[in-house]
Amino acid sequence: MVEQRSDRTPGKRWGGAKYGPRRRRVCSFCVDKAAVIDYKEPVKLRRYISDRGKIEPRRKTGVCARHQRALAVAIKRGRHLALLPYVSAHVYNAGGVGMRS
Repeated sequence: MVEQRSDRTPGKRWGGAKYGPRRRRVCSFCVDKAAVIDYKEPVKLRRYISDRGKIEPRRKTGVCARHQRALAVAIKRGRHLALLPYVSAHVYNAGGVGMRS
């Protein structure tokens, strides 16, 4: 028989007992009731790209699964049309990881 660990409390996982449970993020696209995520709005899409040029994950942005998939497609289309960068300028100029000098 496996013994239960008593050091786990509900408050520890979601921010600790001192601060209480963290508030769940709400998808910004669901709040705005966005029908489509448009790749022609690079200013809006830049918020979901890291400083290295990577697409931010759901757990960091708080976007729901449906809109995260649409967001990824929109970012990729924007990159293809040169509206968004594949890599940030400072990473490209510095040589980046895996680039030969």
